[in-house]
Amino acid sequence: MPFRPAPRSPRVVAGAALAALLLAGCEGDADTDAATSGEPAVVAPGLPGEGNRTLSAEEARESRVDDDSPNSADVTYARDMIVHHEQALVMTALVPERATSEAVTRIAERIAAAQGPEIDAMRGWLSEHGEKETEAHGHDHHAAMPGMATESQLDDLRDARGESFDRLFLRLMITHHEGALTMVADVKAQGNNVRIEEMADDVVATQTSEIGRMRAML
Repeated sequence: MPFRPAPRSPRVVAGAALAALLLAGCEGDADTDAATSGEPAVVAPGLPGEGNRTLSAEEARESRVDDDSPNSADVTYARDMIVHHEQALVMTALVPERATSEAVTRIAERIAAAQGPEIDAMRGWLSEHGEKETEAHGHDHHAAMPGMATESQLDDLRDARGESFDRLFLRLMITHHEGALTMVADVKAQGNNVRIEEMADDVVATQTSEIGRMRAML
């Protein structure tokens, strides 16, 4: 005897029909919204204990806030890099009376021309954000910055002349630049401010190029 399914009750049939109508209505609304806006809806996670919310693309854009408020890493980078750059300017100021290599003289001029304005930019940034240029750090903190020449090394540079000066200047400045790149890597990993990141990127571009030039001179 062939199997015949039991007839559905009117309640089951009505329930299935109602579910189909509701589903069609939801799909129709979503299609209408997408067609109206031309952009897909966005599901935004709710707060803990709350459900997700469905936002239009425009609502999602309006609710998104990009906060690039400076944090302690940004401020420390600006302060420390000012000091770091200032030492580079001390070193480049020794070149005109001591170097014999025209290439060394040109690279020193290039370094000074780049780092002077960068110091001004970082000082302006600190002032704009209500931060002091210096903080309660002593000489030991500055000496511990990556790539910083020691006082003894600076004295040796001041005493050197000719080719000896050229070689020592290049070695110290290469190390100094490499230290700056370490500082950049730290702030890019820990900082939050877009302007500081842009200034750090400028340091990378300029000083990476200069490291290559100076290594070729040794």
